[in-house]
Amino acid sequence: QKYAMKRWLLTLVIGVVQGLIAYFCNMLTRKLSAVKWSDVNAALAAEAAGEAWTGKAYFLYLFYQTFYVCVASLMVYLEPVSAGSGIPEVKCFLNGIALPRIVRLKTLFCKVFGVTFSVAAGLPVGKEGPMVHSGAVVASSISQGKTSVCNVDTSFTKVPAFRNDKEKRDFVACGAAAGVCSAFSAPIGGVLFALEEGASYWSTKLTWRVFFCSMMTLLTLYSVKNLDSWWGQASTEKLFSFGEFASLSEGEVNFSIWELFLFSIIGCLGGLIGACFNATNEQITIWRMRHVNHSKLRRFLEVLAVSWLVTTVSFLMPAVWGRCTELPVDMEDWTEQEKELVDALVPYKCQAGKEYNEVASLIFTDADDAIKQLFHFREAGEDDASTFSSAALFLFFMPYISLATLVYGIAVPSGLFVPSLLSGAAFGRLCGHLLHKLDHTQGTFADSGSYALMGAAAVLGGMARMTISLTVILLEATGDMQYVLPLMLTLMCARFTGNVFNEGLYDIHIHLKRIPFLEQDAPEICEHHEIVANQVMASDVKCIRPVERVGVIHDLLSSYGHSNFPIIDEHGTLYGTASRNILATLLKHRAFSKSEGSTVNPLGPKRVSPLLTYQEIESVYPRYPTIQDCRLAPEDRSCFIDLRPYANTAAYTINETASCQRTYRLFRTMGLRFLSVCNHENKIVGVITRKDLLPEALLESLIRVRRPDPDYTSRFEENDADFGGGTGAIALNDRGGGPD
Repeated sequence: QKYAMKRWLLTLVIGVVQGLIAYFCNMLTRKLSAVKWSDVNAALAAEAAGEAWTGKAYFLYLFYQTFYVCVASLMVYLEPVSAGSGIPEVKCFLNGIALPRIVRLKTLFCKVFGVTFSVAAGLPVGKEGPMVHSGAVVASSISQGKTSVCNVDTSFTKVPAFRNDKEKRDFVACGAAAGVCSAFSAPIGGVLFALEEGASYWSTKLTWRVFFCSMMTLLTLYSVKNLDSWWGQASTEKLFSFGEFASLSEGEVNFSIWELFLFSIIGCLGGLIGACFNATNEQITIWRMRHVNHSKLRRFLEVLAVSWLVTTVSFLMPAVWGRCTELPVDMEDWTEQEKELVDALVPYKCQAGKEYNEVASLIFTDADDAIKQLFHFREAGEDDASTFSSAALFLFFMPYISLATLVYGIAVPSGLFVPSLLSGAAFGRLCGHLLHKLDHTQGTFADSGSYALMGAAAVLGGMARMTISLTVILLEATGDMQYVLPLMLTLMCARFTGNVFNEGLYDIHIHLKRIPFLEQDAPEICEHHEIVANQVMASDVKCIRPVERVGVIHDLLSSYGHSNFPIIDEHGTLYGTASRNILATLLKHRAFSKSEGSTVNPLGPKRVSPLLTYQEIESVYPRYPTIQDCRLAPEDRSCFIDLRPYANTAAYTINETASCQRTYRLFRTMGLRFLSVCNHENKIVGVITRKDLLPEALLESLIRVRRPDPDYTSRFEENDADFGGGTGAIALNDRGGGPD
């Protein structure tokens, strides 16, 4: 019960801290953007009035963009893993893969400050993905109660039960949900995101904790953003939202039933756009990995070049449009929201207060405000009055999504939710506007704002391939239940269409980084060829005994970098497993006996070597000592280490005749990194690691089994499952492949 209370308390603290971080990031981004746009718009007005030299506004704009993007790139220079959105890395961590430095406090600092400046720099990026990564780091740091950056080790969280991989993954799942909630003010969407895209293992208890963490994040945002009315009516407009979607006719929805077919078509088109986006970005990323990413200087120069390109294109697009549109005059029946959107329109060398530039109003403003413009700005008449014309929408959509494709992957923290929503909203509004043109604005079709919402969902769904969580996130952001069915249809069509061509962008980047990520379902090759564990395992296994010589263990750890080693008795029966971290810690603390210990029965009840407590072993988690930290004298090599108190005697095992599908499910749901394969006598015959279950590894093992070659050299020589070498240890002979 004591641990349960601390677990809930830490979950509460995670939600509050993530809410404060998101508020700080959002506030600082708006401040930086306001300073930039104020000076640039003033320079544009001065140029239009002939009071400033031509080009001043562009160079001022370029200065702000370059300065902000340099700060963002500096954060990545300090911590390279802070680049990108962080969602692929969080997915891998929750899948059971321990990626280095992903959840460190230094990464959090660089991520938050980096995305703040990259968004303020006007790049087509968002801060939603980095907020998910931020929540994961916050959860990891608070739950472990220690950090090497500040050399802090708090006492109230110094609970050994929390300092292990399972608890850490559960807390990170809570933090990921809190990150989504802090980005979209969507607590339920955050819970579903952690379930759909994050955790590989789920339970009812974890559901309640994730829900509680998201709730505390929203409560924190609600409280901080409404401090000015703490004792009065709070305003929900201060939270993130897409604005108010009011029904055009009281008691009726804004669309007709037959328009659901049109929404489905928009979903298919959005899936196609997302597939093209993913394919193009994949090729750019491959080129970038070959020619740029190996050098920090090249990555920085690439950021400067891309920033200059984005700045130039963004500045030239309104100039190319070069057309001033009159502001709406008759606004008596307009809502306050619509009037505020009119006030936010950008003149850009037009007569301020009377005219505006349609393209500039989508570029020279925050992305959140541009999305609201596309969702809620009214249309009136056939001459495009008081609306965004079709040409303006097309001129904005094509360059913007092209730049977003290029920008994702450069050395700045960046997300893709808002750029996808903004480009998709422009695409959807363009479709709606063209439909209104067809019927000469007779009211046959739904308003263009509804089509903009469907387009935003379609492009984002086509890029990320999210369905359930994204539907709820968008519903919570719109606050209007009339769009439940249209959003569901649109997202499903976008997902199905996109999957015809390629995977989601996050999965593509996981595969490009060659991370052994296990998908929800086992590869099809398992079922088609009825592969069993015997055919997949690495059978040249290196084992150790329950009471082993120090020299044998030291040589084994020095020769191989594997994470686990099976322990077998004198009959070859599996006794348990010992992790590399435990073995290195025992050597570091010299937990071994003198040579007299050799007279003791290795399998008897008497302990041979001095014992280390669990607290002593886990106190350094996750930074255990390495074999290089262990210094042994020549006489120490003949001593013995009693591994029985530290062995995992209930380790997960699988029979050699078990199907590949069952092995895969056990690996993924339990987040395993190592699995012992035993025969019917419980004697170990091989080991399987995560890499052995990847599609390409399964195919190669199948070829090896069905085409035996005495000269074949296994590709798994460097695999975590290959335990060859080590003088004095027990080696199992290579049994060859399994049955054909």
